[in-house]
Amino acid sequence: MNNRMLTLPKVDLHLHLDGSVKPETVIDLAREIGEELPAEEPSQLLPYMQVEGECKSLTEYLNKFHFVGQFLHTPSSLERTAYEVVEQASAQNCIYIEVRFAPQLHRKLGLSVEDAIQYVLRGLQQGERDFGVMARCIVICLRGHSEELNREVIRAASLYRGKGIVAVDLAGAEAAYPPELYRDIFPMARERGLPITIHAGEAAGAASVRTAVELLGASRIGHGVRMREDAGIVELIRRKRIPLELCPISNLQTKAVQDLESYPIREYFDLGIPVTINTDNLTVSNTTITKEYELLYDKLGFSEEEIGRIALYGAEAAFLQGTEKKELLDRFGNQLALWQSRSI
Repeated sequence: MNNRMLTLPKVDLHLHLDGSVKPETVIDLAREIGEELPAEEPSQLLPYMQVEGECKSLTEYLNKFHFVGQFLHTPSSLERTAYEVVEQASAQNCIYIEVRFAPQLHRKLGLSVEDAIQYVLRGLQQGERDFGVMARCIVICLRGHSEELNREVIRAASLYRGKGIVAVDLAGAEAAYPPELYRDIFPMARERGLPITIHAGEAAGAASVRTAVELLGASRIGHGVRMREDAGIVELIRRKRIPLELCPISNLQTKAVQDLESYPIREYFDLGIPVTINTDNLTVSNTTITKEYELLYDKLGFSEEEIGRIALYGAEAAFLQGTEKKELLDRFGNQLALWQSRSI
């Protein structure tokens, strides 16, 4: 591990709860509800939870979520997994995270959407107290779900705005369910003061990014790697200074880009677009936020000075308000200055 990238202060703005569950935890959770597993050793269970080698598509990648999701329907499972995500972030010198999840997927054993949000927030808040990582939550609306259910998700999220929930998202099968199908849902989020980030430009082309910004009101874009297919949309994002939540290792695994040489972060960065580096899914992608930065430094030719700027873009893009945002930026700025002063 590159110790410089480990000690770099970092944030992770695009981090899925159900893609970041440890295999040891799944074993415990399965026992609690009396479910059998295909393997009882963490190393033997990982192939069901993690992409290995060549991943053919985003669909194959997302199948790993379905396996883990069946064990996340109790108060203790949601609270524990949220807590452990904060713990994992702490080990990587991550000082702020935004954990996202779709509460409507966790109701099989009787929890409501609001219940699921409460238990995840409880785990994040305990993790913040124990590990010193500021931890907030983004609630996901899902492509392919009914308008009624997605509205229920936004209503529930709005009850916890300022109490741990910082934004809403739209995720799922992007190519099959383009953003314009959800044009009637997201005004409700804006009316209730919830910022919006949208998964776009990952499994579908550049037009998806434009629609997310201009029609749905996204102030951040999840992924956005394919927006380079249209120079006009790249210019739109540059002009509006909309942060991109890039997840390099995941983007390579899902074939959002074909290879490392075609990864667009250098192009975006040089244009002045605020690119941020994130993990997407710690377990599914077998990654950490440190690994993501190591990739920038070791393989993509970014200098330490440039990496510091990208890390700061992440802190600046956080969905925090007022004194909390100032607290984060002050803390981050102090740690970044210390890190830069120790540069070799």
